[in-house]
Amino acid sequence: MNNLNSVLLEGNLVRDPELVRFTGNEAVLTKFSIASNRYYRNQKGESVEEVLFMPVNVWGKLAENCSNYLSKGREVRVVGRLRQERWIDKEGNNRDRFVVVADHVEFRGERKKEDPVSLDEEVPFDQEVTF
Repeated sequence: MNNLNSVLLEGNLVRDPELVRFTGNEAVLTKFSIASNRYYRNQKGESVEEVLFMPVNVWGKLAENCSNYLSKGREVRVVGRLRQERWIDKEGNNRDRFVVVADHVEFRGERKKEDPVSLDEEVPFDQEVTF
């Protein structure tokens, strides 16, 4: 029986997606990272911004669509699962990181740089596209 491993993140692409094609089995992988912001007030009442940078891997036709239609700054909603990658670095140290493997990616409206984000109001979305 599988345990629950489900992730839902919203954020903006940190850079343009990277398309990787694997020859032989014709698999397609697109990699990108998103920045997900959290705003809150601390005990002193000061506004605080907390940013999470999360790598995302997308496979198959969805990977092709992400590579073709997404670019740096674009807002996305990602639904998927966490996967832990483990490796040994050049110095022989054990390393690991978590990556979201996306099952579903919604292309959201682009964030306009001149629109400030308020802690007290929601940012409207002007477009929603799902593949």
